[in-house]
Parts: sequence; C-alpha cells; structure tokens
Amino acid sequence: MEPTVDQYVPSDYLPILIQFAAALGFVIFALTLTHLLGPKRDSAVKGAAWESGIESVGDARTPISYKYFMTAILFVLFDVEIIFLYPWAVNFRSFGLEGFLQMLVFMGLLLAGFFYVIKKGILKWE
Repeated sequence: MEPTVDQYVPSDYLPILIQFAAALGFVIFALTLTHLLGPKRDSAVKGAAWESGIESVGDARTPISYKYFMTAILFVLFDVEIIFLYPWAVNFRSFGLEGFLQMLVFMGLLLAGFFYVIKKGILKWE
C-alpha cells in the first residue's frame, strides 16, 4: 500500500534526525576538544566571584525597589505580546475579516492592560 498525501512514514523524519545527530555530535566534539586542549590554571583570582568586571562587595540581599522588577516584568510581557503580531501581519490577507476582528480584540485587551498600568503609576520613576 502506497502512502497517501496525508500520511507520514517514519522515513520522512530521517533528515531531521540526521541533522539533530550532526548538531549534537558537533557540540559534544567541540566541548570535549576545548576541555582537553584548553589551559588549566587555577588561582584565587580566577576562582573569585565577579560581576561585569567589578569585584563583588556587600550583601546580595540588599533591598531593591519593586519598580525595577515591575518595569522588567512589564517589558517582557508586552515584548512577548508584540511577538504575536508578527505572524498575524505576515498572514494578514489569508485571515480575512474574522482574523482582523480577532486581532482588534487582542489589541484592545493589550491596550486595556497598558492603560491600567499607566493609571496605577507603575511606570513612574521618582
């Protein structure tokens, strides 16, 4: 029985598995090679904790303003929402009126959340 257009056979996935195996093999090869060939010099300075080229000083549990975290979380939230706009814009014509109305609802909810954030004053820095 010959497979129809709708059926997939396991051999269809063979190129993907080969590419995955080649990529994994390259990563393992590169990590092993650099581990074996790289220099091994341990010292107190090399083992010390550094952050952005600055030596760590003080307590890591220093209180930080929640506004910093709120701004970061809101950036990630709205940034991820913008990612949903790209596939919609690419396929805009094929979605038709129904897709346009769904995107209007999506954008309305997104803007409602944005105006709520502005009204609460979360983005105001003092």
